[in-house]
Amino acid sequence: MAVDSAGTGGWHAGEPPDRRARDFAGKRGYFLDHIRARQVTPDDFEQFDLVLAMDRDNLANLQRMCPKKHQSKVRLFLSFASSNDEREVPDPYYGGPQGFEHVLDLVEDACEGLVEHVREQLKHRG
Repeated sequence: MAVDSAGTGGWHAGEPPDRRARDFAGKRGYFLDHIRARQVTPDDFEQFDLVLAMDRDNLANLQRMCPKKHQSKVRLFLSFASSNDEREVPDPYYGGPQGFEHVLDLVEDACEGLVEHVREQLKHRG
C-alpha cells in the first residue's frame, strides 16, 4: 500500500511542510521532515485507489484533472471522519496554534475512518 501527498498547484514544489505544521505534528509523534511538496500528476489517478481532497476547491480541481474512468476515486478526506460534522479541513495558517491542533484533530479522526474503509475494501477483495 502506498500513501502520498500532493497539491493541485505547484507553488511549493520541492519545499518541506511549513515549520509550524512540522512542529505541531512532531508533538504528536508525526515526523514530516522528509516530506517535500509536489503537484498532482495524471499518473496519480491511475496509481492510487483514492485521491483525497482537503477542501471543496481542491476537490473541484481534482475532479477537473481526473479522467472520467477514475472519478469515483476522488473524494473529500473528511468524508471518512466520524467524530465531527466538518467536511473541509480549514487552512491552519490563520488560526494560530489552535488552528494547527484543530487540523491535526480532524486529520486523525479522518485517518481512523479511512483505515477502517481500507480494511473493509481489502476484505471484499478476498
